[in-house]
Amino acid sequence: MNFLNALGTRFRMADPQHAAIFRGMLTVALFTMLGKLMSAAKEMAVAYRYGLAAEVDAYQFLFNLVAWPVGVWTSVLTAVLVPLAARVRARDNAALPRFRAELLGFALLLGCVLAVAGGMGIHAMLALGMSGLPPTSLPLARSALPGLILLLPLGLLVALQSAWMLAARRHVNTLLECVPPLFIATAILAVPGGGLGPLVWGTVVGGMAHLLSLMLPMARRGQLEAPAFTRDSAQWQWFWKGFGIMLGGQALLSFTVIIDQFYAVGLGTGAIATLAYANRVLSLILGLAAIAVARATLPVFSESASAGAGSVHGVAIHWARLMFGAGIVVMLVSHAMAPWAIRLLFERGEFLPGDARVVAEALRYGLPQLPFYFSAMVLVSYALSQRRYGLIFWSGVIGCAGKIIGNLILVPILGVNGIALAATVVYAANALFFALSLRTGAGVRKEAHGDAR
Repeated sequence: MNFLNALGTRFRMADPQHAAIFRGMLTVALFTMLGKLMSAAKEMAVAYRYGLAAEVDAYQFLFNLVAWPVGVWTSVLTAVLVPLAARVRARDNAALPRFRAELLGFALLLGCVLAVAGGMGIHAMLALGMSGLPPTSLPLARSALPGLILLLPLGLLVALQSAWMLAARRHVNTLLECVPPLFIATAILAVPGGGLGPLVWGTVVGGMAHLLSLMLPMARRGQLEAPAFTRDSAQWQWFWKGFGIMLGGQALLSFTVIIDQFYAVGLGTGAIATLAYANRVLSLILGLAAIAVARATLPVFSESASAGAGSVHGVAIHWARLMFGAGIVVMLVSHAMAPWAIRLLFERGEFLPGDARVVAEALRYGLPQLPFYFSAMVLVSYALSQRRYGLIFWSGVIGCAGKIIGNLILVPILGVNGIALAATVVYAANALFFALSLRTGAGVRKEAHGDAR
């Protein structure tokens, strides 16, 4: 605690923004760690009950398809709404309730439309044999579709409430991410021999409970309005200004998950499950640091930009370098501990020692992305606070192209490990792109400011 207090004092003396980031990072890191521990417990339950069986392939295949639009919405909404909310609070705080009500109505309509369209599209793909799933997994996917498609409207509403909490610097939304894994693990362990049903419906009920847990604190604070299906708020023009281009960039970048999935399908039964288990452990590492820093920096950068603070660029570069170094340390430690961690988390029940070796190797191939991912998250927050949404779009183009090229080269050589390693190409290219673009942009603005003086 003395070290943390000394570090916090040093940041406060250096720059008030450092202190705000430091406090937010500690809070989010703590909440993220608790949430990720619950996620780890859920993955242990899944591994115990199913191992690398066809049920996991079918579930993961559908879940990734459904989660893709939800993930795009979440990323875009957070990126656009947090800076916009900071701007509105600084200029016209009374305008927020109306905008909240109308945005909630929009999310409800969009969720219903996506559920109907997505359900019909995925059903047609499965019926026509276009999924690439093996015969053992295909009927399981068909049976799971009616339940998992409900995650589309639920996920959109969860993301909206989480974004409003983040915009207000209330980081409890990060802690509440442990709710769905809790319900999933409970369902799996409470209903042995239930096939895929407990996993599917545990996921759906967990999503409903997650939404309720987010809405109750908002309602107590008087910040949960009834949905309005109009577009009268003046904030829509600012919302759409960033939403469209961000949507394209995030759709492309997050589409790499779908690309990986279809590459893994061609590698046989168990490949999707192997990649899923490795990515679950990788997400624990990413969440404890990168997510914590990104969620701590975005509100600070956004409010500083709204207030006209001129030192944001230096603060962002400082934290990007700090996180790159931290990523190297975490990568080396995680590489050494990977076999032990996989055995500890998953090796029981249907998950055999041979399965643990395969997943641990895939995890190791995915670790080199960590330094680039950590630093890129800080630079993305800085770009968003400056409303430079064009950079986000081009980062999506670069990321999607990098994943395709990486998979084309590495998968024939390394198999499923090549899919994991190709993620390094994505984040290395994006980190370099943001570093160069933001440095150039900062130089131009500095010259313009000097001329104005």
